[in-house]
Amino acid sequence: MSSTMAPAPPVARKTIRLGAVPAPLIGLLAGAVVWEIVARAADAAFLPPATAVVARLCEMTLDGQILGSLASSLVNLVLGFGISLFLGLILGVLMGRYRAWDAALGVYMYALLTAPSLVFAPVFFSLLGPGRASIVAVVVMYSLFIIVISTASAVRAIPEHLTEMAQLYGANERQLLLKVVVPAALPLAMAGIRLGVGRAVTGMINGEMFIAVVGLGRVLTQAGGRFDSESVLAVLLAVVLVALGAVGIVQWADRRVNGWLPRTARD
Repeated sequence: MSSTMAPAPPVARKTIRLGAVPAPLIGLLAGAVVWEIVARAADAAFLPPATAVVARLCEMTLDGQILGSLASSLVNLVLGFGISLFLGLILGVLMGRYRAWDAALGVYMYALLTAPSLVFAPVFFSLLGPGRASIVAVVVMYSLFIIVISTASAVRAIPEHLTEMAQLYGANERQLLLKVVVPAALPLAMAGIRLGVGRAVTGMINGEMFIAVVGLGRVLTQAGGRFDSESVLAVLLAVVLVALGAVGIVQWADRRVNGWLPRTARD
């Protein structure tokens, strides 16, 4: 009796599909490759290669220059953006819901949004001194008004039948605000909050550089004074990572708060 061995099944080969790689990562890698090629081709002191900047960032992190300064900067960012978020949501709801509040504050909010926020730094310096309070005030100036205006626009965009139905069921003004107006406005208001957190990071760095030389702003100022382009770009890279982390936290909160919405409505 002859026996034949069955051929072994083909070994499955694992393939990496391009769609499995996150699109932001692809863009980041492509940008880093272009940066590396352009920097090496230009061979200019003011534009070091991406690999040299990343190596310098790792070196500064291990030396404690980044982490020690980052803690102070994050405190300024959290305090400033927390104040902006609290005041922005309250003022935005009031302006969007009540015409009197909009008439009294609307023109000033738009004017302060378009004004260069850094011009207020000397004012805060003279009033609050060269400390954390001045830096936090600059962060608030950068991030508050976009949150106010976007929240007010979101409240105005609420369909009238939602509030009318709540009133027909006997909801008072407080219940109407907390259970109808605010939940319905949050999906659109989160767009302004995402913009606000990015502007808050800008205000944090500008405040630390121009008011009190502390945090990442201090490291950036010192590197710029030495004309050390690698260190300057390394600190800027750290700032970008902070901004991406802050935006990521806001997006996570958006998914948690607005998880009841259909995906198309959130996207």
